[in-house]
Amino acid sequence: MEHILIPEKRAKLLEKLLGNVEKMLSCKIKMVEGNEVVINGDAYSEFNAKNVIQAFGRGFELEKAYKLLSEDYFSKYVNFKDFFSNEEQIRRIKARVIGSSGKTKLYIEELSGADISIYGNTIGMIGKAGELTIASAGLQILLEGGNHKKAYNIMERMHRKLKEEG
Repeated sequence: MEHILIPEKRAKLLEKLLGNVEKMLSCKIKMVEGNEVVINGDAYSEFNAKNVIQAFGRGFELEKAYKLLSEDYFSKYVNFKDFFSNEEQIRRIKARVIGSSGKTKLYIEELSGADISIYGNTIGMIGKAGELTIASAGLQILLEGGNHKKAYNIMERMHRKLKEEG
């Protein structure tokens, strides 16, 4: 049995979708005290369900979170509070990562192939190993204060190298 907490807004959405989610994940799932999710099934199903529900809780739509059911896909999360101490800094860096009209986030997703969600104080990524490496490199540069051009150049270089390697 697994227990995880997800944000209350996402828990309310999940509760509405519970029947379909249980079928897809082959587990019994119930909501406890608003935002606690209890998962019950065999170990492998519980592991998969925990990954999918955690991704959903971090802002991913279920269709994207379901990618984690494949052995080829992984998730990675970065908490802004690990880098910044006040809300103004977090707000500013979220704006840098999202970009004007979402262009930066979209470019990182297109170039890397990874899906990105910015929800609360967390950046979440879902993708294959190489995709996460590219997206993480670009995001790391932006989190450290580097400019967008530098982040894009490094990601483009990594993308070309990954394509060459097959």
